Amino acid sequence: MGKRIRVQRRGRGTSTFRASTHKRVAPTQYPTMSAKQQEGVINGQVKDIVHDPGRGAPMVAVKLETGETYYSVVPEGVYEGQPTQIGSTASVEIGNVLPLGKIPEGTMVCNIELSPGDGGKMVRSSGAYATVVAHTPEGTILKLPSKRTKYVNDLCRATIGVIAGAGRIEKPFLKAGTKHHLMKAKGHLYPRTSARAMIAACHPFGSGRKGGRKCTTVSRNAPPGRKVGLIAARSAGSRTKRKRE
Repeated sequence: MGKRIRVQRRGRGTSTFRASTHKRVAPTQYPTMSAKQQEGVINGQVKDIVHDPGRGAPMVAVKLETGETYYSVVPEGVYEGQPTQIGSTASVEIGNVLPLGKIPEGTMVCNIELSPGDGGKMVRSSGAYATVVAHTPEGTILKLPSKRTKYVNDLCRATIGVIAGAGRIEKPFLKAGTKHHLMKAKGHLYPRTSARAMIAACHPFGSGRKGGRKCTTVSRNAPPGRKVGLIAARSAGSRTKRKRE
């Protein structure tokens, strides 16, 4: 008789698989602003640059003249005590927050909102940035880190600059303990054993025999001990290969 498979153990929600979210500083999001405040400008100052466990990029605490403090990811070149601005009439300088419709073409931006007022959803990892390509009646065209373009509403806010921490992934871990602490902070399972390396009693895909491979697609109504792999997939993979850019 086999044991519980990995997805069953993770689903129980024990401390072994739970992320240490109580150590995290705060969510990174822009402050909510009224329509009148968005048309003008609100001055602020960088109070502190902190590390958030589980996040590759550092965070910055900005205190506005209204008394509100918000946390956001840090662009390169921002320092403690630096004056910042947020609003439609803010200057286009590193660390300031403006609507995309007010940012000139060719500017590098980060922490971009997908819809106006959502606080920032895209381009938030260390070293990432997007480029403002053009302004059209449908919205602002952005060139994302994936080299693809996307139309975004002109009222969506973004931060001027490139996210700090570029080159973070270029440094090797060297020791398993370093990787362990990173995965622990993120709440990821480490080390991860391949299902094919297990015995058949421990995983539906496990077996030491090199015969025909088992099908990785599984029904949506499969029991918990069998519901692994491509769940309710219409096909086992993409039929068309991605064109080279």
